[in-house]
Amino acid sequence: MSSHTNLLGEPPATLLPPVPEAEKMLSEGKPAVEVAAAFPTFSLAWALLAELALEGHGPIPWSHEPNQGFLRCLAALARAADAIGEEDEAQRCWTFLADSSAEAAAHLQP
Repeated sequence: MSSHTNLLGEPPATLLPPVPEAEKMLSEGKPAVEVAAAFPTFSLAWALLAELALEGHGPIPWSHEPNQGFLRCLAALARAADAIGEEDEAQRCWTFLADSSAEAAAHLQP
């Protein structure tokens, strides 16, 4: 198997800054919600919270205010995927949003 090099070059890799204090909190068994509150830019804490939220199934009503954070995150993922040219992923996210809550899709989708 041969490896081809992009002759035009590639953009530099995105490397998020480490957050040792947040990583320490997680390694000590602190709940992800506490870590996210203390370090809101630490994406791993948010990912762990999102994974916990994905245990449910069925509709996720926009009218239930605590659901709006998750639904907004889903819309943000769709917009981010679209912004970087990942059209298939953007469509999957928009579909997931619409399947979860038609009201949220109408409110959040451009």
